[in-house]
Amino acid sequence: MKFLVLNGPNINLVGMREPGIYGDVNYESMLAIVAKECAEMGIETEFYQSNHEGDLVDAIQNALGRFDGIVINPAAYTHTSIAILDALKAVALPAAEVHISDVTKREDFRQISYAGMACCCHVIGKGIAGYAIAAKQLKEFIEHKQ
Repeated sequence: MKFLVLNGPNINLVGMREPGIYGDVNYESMLAIVAKECAEMGIETEFYQSNHEGDLVDAIQNALGRFDGIVINPAAYTHTSIAILDALKAVALPAAEVHISDVTKREDFRQISYAGMACCCHVIGKGIAGYAIAAKQLKEFIEHKQ
């Protein structure tokens, strides 16, 4: 099984950005941890991060035929991007939404998740461990769907 792990704006700054919210593990270490945990579950991962909405849409579209599913942390685009929602719906790959922080306990504007509307799994507020949890849930969803 192969997943695209897609990260939106500012996720590349984890470890530096608001460590009280996002933790102190840097981005490269986070990717290594997620790759290792996924490999232990038999999941191959490819990572992509961009601060640009169109790049994320392109990555979702390019996932078609290459990946079994998408683990996505759209970051701030969660709450604003209908383009990412539409891309996820268009490729129709199973997708899991993940957020490092608990967005349900943050600002009012963070209470809507457009991308989440196209996702079968949602892992929110579990820190970087949420990526592996989301990958496990997505794998189980795909296996039970077959």
